[in-house]
Amino acid sequence: MLRNDFTLSKKHLGWLLLLAGVVGFIGILSVDILDVGREGGIGPAQQMALVVSALTALVGFTLIPLGDAPA
Repeated sequence: MLRNDFTLSKKHLGWLLLLAGVVGFIGILSVDILDVGREGGIGPAQQMALVVSALTALVGFTLIPLGDAPA
């Protein structure tokens, strides 16, 4: 990554998106689990964030098999 001729490949981008989606999904769920004092559960904004996180992870997962082609 520190080379002058480094190019982000589809595999690297896929891993980054997959990691971001999974961490985001777990983070959103953990906020709801750790915030025990309030009622209501998962609201509409959290549902949309969960969907976006899941879609990000899915897109990342589909990019991984494409290999070392530039992104």
